[in-house]
Amino acid sequence: MDKVFIRGLEVLTTIGVYEWEKGIRQKLCFDLEMGFDNRPAAATDDIKLALDYATLSRKICDHASSKVVELVETMAEQVAMLVLADERVQWVKVTLTKPGAVPNAAGVGVEILRHRTPAASAN
Repeated sequence: MDKVFIRGLEVLTTIGVYEWEKGIRQKLCFDLEMGFDNRPAAATDDIKLALDYATLSRKICDHASSKVVELVETMAEQVAMLVLADERVQWVKVTLTKPGAVPNAAGVGVEILRHRTPAASAN
């Protein structure tokens, strides 16, 4: 399986568990890796067959900037589900960093890996 990636996607959003965080916007940084078969797009040079990372980046930014959540875990899960909404994506790894959240650390965050679940088989 090929891998498509987006690195360093920055979004300003309202996120945090503390009251003071609920009234400000903070930066989140997303790094994504997605399992995607690039062969059809490569063979035809057709963007419609590719995973359009520009469109996907806009969707992630729109989602993250418009949602208010407390946990980076919640945001990472939401973004993973947004990516997997494209049935051609077989898996996604989301690394979400919240810069400056902890003194003396460049950032803290989570990394999650989600796979497409096969359709339920008939019993």
